[in-house]
Amino acid sequence: MGKMCCQRGAIALFLPPMPNNHQKNKPVHVIGGGLAGCEAAWALATAEIPVILHEMRPNKGTPAHQGDGLAELVCSNSFRSDDFTANAVGVLHEEMRKAGSLVMHAAKATEVPAGGALAVDRDAFSGFITNAISENPLIEVMRKEITDPLSLDAENIIIATGPLTSDGLSQNIRALTGAEHMAFFDAIAPIVHKDSIDFSKAWFQSRYDKGDGDDYINLPMSKEQYDNFINDLINGEKVSFKEWEENTPYFEGCLPIEVMAARGPQTLSYGPMKPVGLTNPHDPTVKPHAIVQLRQDNKLGTLWNMVGFQTKLTYGEQKRIFKSIPGLESAEFARLGGLHRNTFIKSPELLDETLRLKTNPKIRFAGQITGCEGYVESSAMGIMAGRFCVREIMGLAPTTPPPTTAMGALLGHVTGGAEAETFQPMNINFGLFPPPSETRPNGRALKGRERKAAMASRALKDFDAWLASDL
Repeated sequence: MGKMCCQRGAIALFLPPMPNNHQKNKPVHVIGGGLAGCEAAWALATAEIPVILHEMRPNKGTPAHQGDGLAELVCSNSFRSDDFTANAVGVLHEEMRKAGSLVMHAAKATEVPAGGALAVDRDAFSGFITNAISENPLIEVMRKEITDPLSLDAENIIIATGPLTSDGLSQNIRALTGAEHMAFFDAIAPIVHKDSIDFSKAWFQSRYDKGDGDDYINLPMSKEQYDNFINDLINGEKVSFKEWEENTPYFEGCLPIEVMAARGPQTLSYGPMKPVGLTNPHDPTVKPHAIVQLRQDNKLGTLWNMVGFQTKLTYGEQKRIFKSIPGLESAEFARLGGLHRNTFIKSPELLDETLRLKTNPKIRFAGQITGCEGYVESSAMGIMAGRFCVREIMGLAPTTPPPTTAMGALLGHVTGGAEAETFQPMNINFGLFPPPSETRPNGRALKGRERKAAMASRALKDFDAWLASDL
């Protein structure tokens, strides 16, 4: 299978692909122009297999998307930690780079400062991917909603419609799978204009001075201010649920801030608002009770995302409550927070090890609809779906990344590692990896960062071996 040049900062996107007469292949239809769909289409086109990429926007919108670009980021602009030496997310980043990820190329090209995290200018990121896909001669983008995958004249279909799958397509997927979808809510954090922040109270600093040491804007709170803020969050007016949404659970990794506040008065001060690792230069002798952090959201540095402030408060309440935060009294919001439904299938009982629907193997699923959670996890599933489809078209036996790798661990969780009846979306984490075989000199098991470093090193070594065998 052909592969892209994946060195960090590389300009050339491709290395010479494996010879393949693509004219003999019918196009693979990929439904959904998000991260997973674009990665799947890119992997197929890299192997000289033609693709038709279906995206319903702008003809039909969603509750969360604002534009019509491919791979639009609707929640945070962060891909989380880029540390591939001891962080599972960073390991996944590095595996994706090695596999020729379009998302990782785009992230490198549109990166903004974020300490030890990888964050992007969201508009530039979407533009990069939209241009790359549109200019690829083997990918045809069709702007039309697909509600019935079986209506397509296709031998191979990849459904990568993500958490905002349209009602029409959802109904047909239910019919295909014979199983009910499960749903939960993802909440979106507000974005603030930097020039509306009061820097007589705010300051630049990364927690423990990571990254460049000043990648976040920090807003301190006294105990009294914090207590009043928590009270406002709990009692503030929330967006009303529709009847069919009332019993839909939240994803634990993306809880609305007011839901976290309701779990206990100190939940936030020990979570996204913890004051550790930071010193207020305006008053270094006083330790804040809590600190709000904002992360850069675009390359110009004019827009800043409120970290951990995803919310289902009404717009009016967001303005009232968030402007009570010291430094945000005159805040102007480029975007207020919001809430959207997330849909996924019961993958452990529906999909085989190469993401094919067991009852109809011409159909594969990829991305968040499989029950993974997060931008890079979704993208990785798209890469794998594309590569698995390539091997099948070429008549090669399937190979899957080992469970010791980040991709393999994620794939294993989605396709059988999780309990089907209690299956819930999952971010990549070292809890999905087999434990390391190494021990300390005294024979005891590795712990902490030492254990994570061992799993990270093993993952990248095993991933290299899998890539070499998958060519």
